[in-house]
Amino acid sequence: MGKVAGIDSSTAGTTVVVCDTDTGEVLRQGYAPHPVEGEAPAGKPTESDPQSWLLSLGEAAKDGLLEGVLAIGISGQQQGLLALDAGGVLVRPALLRGDKRAQPQALDLTAALGGPAKWAQAVQSVPHGAYPVAKLRWLAEHEPAAAQRTAEVLLPHDWLVWQLLGRPQRRTTDRGDASGTGYWSAATGEYRTDLVELALGHQVALPQVLGPAEPAGQTPEGLLISAGSGDTMAAALGLGVGPGDAVVSLGASSTVFAVHDEALTDPSGTVTSFADATGRHLPLLQTRNAVRVLRATAELLGTDLAGLSDLALRSTPGAYGLVLLPYLEGERTPDLPHTAGTLAGLRRESMKPEHLARAAFEGMLCGLADALDVLRGRGVAVRRIFLLGAAAELPAVQAIAPALFEAPVVVPQPGDYAALGAARQAAWSLGVVLGSGTAQEPPAWRTGAQQLLEPGDDLPVGQAIRQQYTAVREQTHPGAFAEV
Repeated sequence: MGKVAGIDSSTAGTTVVVCDTDTGEVLRQGYAPHPVEGEAPAGKPTESDPQSWLLSLGEAAKDGLLEGVLAIGISGQQQGLLALDAGGVLVRPALLRGDKRAQPQALDLTAALGGPAKWAQAVQSVPHGAYPVAKLRWLAEHEPAAAQRTAEVLLPHDWLVWQLLGRPQRRTTDRGDASGTGYWSAATGEYRTDLVELALGHQVALPQVLGPAEPAGQTPEGLLISAGSGDTMAAALGLGVGPGDAVVSLGASSTVFAVHDEALTDPSGTVTSFADATGRHLPLLQTRNAVRVLRATAELLGTDLAGLSDLALRSTPGAYGLVLLPYLEGERTPDLPHTAGTLAGLRRESMKPEHLARAAFEGMLCGLADALDVLRGRGVAVRRIFLLGAAAELPAVQAIAPALFEAPVVVPQPGDYAALGAARQAAWSLGVVLGSGTAQEPPAWRTGAQQLLEPGDDLPVGQAIRQQYTAVREQTHPGAFAEV
């Protein structure tokens, strides 16, 4: 039995897990927060001195946490940008994923290349304000002196790997994190350096893209460091999802992605086709409205999420004809950024708290089912759905979701899946180096406890609810999915 470690560096802090190389059992773990400059006041751009990430890592791994570890994998927040000069020195603090001040520059770049379809063809995604390519354009326009000094660009996980390896001449990344930059194509496996120049005004050095099981190198102490990846890709690896699996992550907004064997090119820009950490692909959509719909309804009814769930289960499927179109913050899938939500079907008998509560759950889940249908419509198999987030534990979500999603729903136990995925990658890379594993597939680790929820005999009921919801959506926003 050997030991490997997975490190996940998020915006908030650093999580370290030490796992058994053969089974994936978590043997030890640690966590430490790290400060983020620019976090307050609310709404301001978010940036950070990455040295704080190293301090946080040291605190999370204190008291011999990494003792006996043979290999380390790194997961980092996607779409952060570290701009370095020719000597490897940062020209400014790191711009983090949550920094979206570059949205005007993203729109300018989209137009400069000829529209969303051109970007989708080039790199299987359309720029948004969080993307590194948009951040580079923002840097060129707002901090031209720093932009001129920029000779190299790294992502957060790239920078951490480089630091752990002792800052070698070679810098590396992986295909998963590279696919979220806006200047690397998941379809061709190559950088689009012309897009970097379009954004920044000149060429820069970019890290070498490693294969999934390819090691980045060894630390001065002899520890193997694997390629690492972005947090979404690492979490997918930690969950153990494969072809036929989709993941719905329930936060205030939601991310919906699936595992697919090919990169998708979506001319509408609705689907972003990321690469994953195994050699496959993660076509992904986002919705702006998920748990925020439930929280808003709970506040209106003077309760909390648990109380809202109890209320919803006192109603019946279809909520007595009450339909909530959940576009409270506009919507991204479908693309309706300036719209509002709709409450339809009001009748005297439906104007009760329990029916509104039920309509909130059904509306939120129908919106997510629409996103899953977009993936299915692109030829992506969705045979099982992993439901993540605290709201996945709500009884009303578990009772309603399988029939609306028309597939079995898996609710994994809460876990640090990005860190687990990084550890699994470390074990994979170690096995290949030692000759005990294959480069084609990661080690088959045991998954943790999870609930499996089957739609059973409720499928016709779910289909009726979807039809009721779709009728309201088409009446309110006709053709909203026509170009999706």
